[in-house]
Amino acid sequence: MTKGFTSVDRRFPVSPVVIVDKRSSPSPESGTTTSGPFIPFLNRFRKRFACLHSVLKMAAVDSSTHVVAEGAPQLDEGTQRQSGHTEGLNSANNQLININGGNQPTRSISSFLKRFRKKKTGGWNSAIFLLVNQGIATLAFFGVGVNLVVFLTRVLGQRNATAANNVSKWTGTVYLCSLLGAFFSDSYWGRYLTCAIFQLILIVGLLMLSLASSTLLIKPVGCGDRLENCTPPPTSGKAIFYVAIYLVALGYGGHQSTVATLGADQFDESDPKEMASRTAFFSCFYFALNFGSLFSNTILVYFEDSGSWTMGFWASTGSAVMALLLFFLGSPGYTYVQPFGNPFTRISQVFVAAYRKLHVKLPEGQELYEVATSSQSSIRGSRKILHTDNLKCLDKAATVTQNDRFESPNPWRLCTVTQVEETKCILRMLPIWACTIMYSVIFTQMSSLFVEQGEVMDTHLGGRGFRIPAASMSAFDICSVLICTILYRFVVIPVSSTCSNNPKGITELQRMGIGLIIGMLAMVAAGVTEIQRLRRVSPGESMSRLSIFWQVPQYALVGASEVFMYIGQLEFFNGQAPDGIKSFGSSLCMASMSLGNYLSSMLVKAVMAITVRGGEMPGWIPENLNTGHMDRFYFLIAGMAAVDFVLFVLCAKWYKLIKLEENVEEQLEEEHDNLDRIV
Repeated sequence: MTKGFTSVDRRFPVSPVVIVDKRSSPSPESGTTTSGPFIPFLNRFRKRFACLHSVLKMAAVDSSTHVVAEGAPQLDEGTQRQSGHTEGLNSANNQLININGGNQPTRSISSFLKRFRKKKTGGWNSAIFLLVNQGIATLAFFGVGVNLVVFLTRVLGQRNATAANNVSKWTGTVYLCSLLGAFFSDSYWGRYLTCAIFQLILIVGLLMLSLASSTLLIKPVGCGDRLENCTPPPTSGKAIFYVAIYLVALGYGGHQSTVATLGADQFDESDPKEMASRTAFFSCFYFALNFGSLFSNTILVYFEDSGSWTMGFWASTGSAVMALLLFFLGSPGYTYVQPFGNPFTRISQVFVAAYRKLHVKLPEGQELYEVATSSQSSIRGSRKILHTDNLKCLDKAATVTQNDRFESPNPWRLCTVTQVEETKCILRMLPIWACTIMYSVIFTQMSSLFVEQGEVMDTHLGGRGFRIPAASMSAFDICSVLICTILYRFVVIPVSSTCSNNPKGITELQRMGIGLIIGMLAMVAAGVTEIQRLRRVSPGESMSRLSIFWQVPQYALVGASEVFMYIGQLEFFNGQAPDGIKSFGSSLCMASMSLGNYLSSMLVKAVMAITVRGGEMPGWIPENLNTGHMDRFYFLIAGMAAVDFVLFVLCAKWYKLIKLEENVEEQLEEEHDNLDRIV
């Protein structure tokens, strides 16, 4: 449905509907709730300006009635009398929309007075608590994850390929759990409660891991430091270890996607200034994430690599507790969003209703069904979405037939335009999301094969004394992210916005494409490093003479690609997701990481199955990397990324951005404010 005017259809009298302000006092019909200290003032204001109130109310009544645009099907007088005014689609909360016209929202006095309400919640004051919370929680998580592949090989005695696959599966589970957190956040618990619950799960997992490592796994004390091997742990110790790390995966995964959406909720999308702050928040969010992991990738990983595993795990546990306390400390200032209900039910209704109307044609001027409230849709607390022309087969779910006119609306037979467009938004995002999975395969190499590659390089700094843990090389990735984030915000955006007349500089899809290209170059750099490493291996030696600092370019390129890919993903999926599935949109970014880890594990197994030939060829990633060809595996990933980039460009050209219905009251308020400034 393209944007247009709405004429009055006298057949369907519609009473005025009060718009529920997203930042007003709590209401079961409103998605966002905040405190309202100025409500008494607004009531006095209404009484003093009763005349103005009446005029606007009359305008609301007049504009709330719907007009079927010229050319739309009309009913004769007999049919009108039969339909009545109290049944079916003739209720006060429903209206018909012409597929070529538009539905203009009703006016409301409460929304007109919105500009007099001073916001006491949200904004950067609240977002800062969430940014610090994310940074400290990430420190706790990476205190376990960054050195996990080394723990599996040194303490549990696993082989390189097995350890790499286990880390990939675990990391994949972390980000897959983000979908679970998003579901409970959007549907039942809300953002705040979901964050709190999953942070508690994270703490429980870290407690179990710390206790298990000190009592069952690290024997003798200080083992696993490359010099002294650990005794094989008992079966019970292994079981507790795996339960603990997967609880950590569940807690951090469910928390990360939800806290990103909760942070975005602190900024009002209808305010241009706050919308700019909301965009900046995602960059700050990823900055905080990497800043928090910097400590675990440098100091914690050094102590763990030297055998102080238990101390590192206890430090992670303390960090998680501190993060939760800071999260609770900021509670009074948060802007809260209530859950919107189960999205799977709404999506299922669209497909069922569309299937039941397969025989219905969509001629020019066909009427579509939508509620007659202002910008609020039938989905609790969600704004209306304008009709789009693609995926027209789903429009049948909102097509009004003669039977629909005489029956009460059944969502399994007749869905609103917003409900249909919500389903379309998800379907449109999926191809873009699928193209980001290949990038996650690149990203996951940092925690697996990059570490194993560094383990067989010269890790000494300067003389022969101080050793650099291979896992700590990811600090160069973090530093690259921090530096590139600042450069992007203060150099790339101003320059590109001047050239493109786009305030954001470049679009989110363009950023994601650039990130994919840089990630591909990182794999090429890793392959070149591996070739040089193999050339500097002397016969009979397990270590290469090549310095581990040759890995700096590949880590730095991955960090630069993250700034474009992952921050672009956060902005894109959160911005394009409808109000009812915002957390789901944020979780798509983490879910791509999950499937990327699983795909990486499958690639390693497939490559080893193909390249291993008895005793003749040990494969590309053998136990002794000096006899393998890990460089070929890196080049294989780079080639797959190049193909993926072509597919991404095609999907990006096909994609259509979401269009939310503009709120007339906000336009009037903006015009009034502009007039005040002129006067």
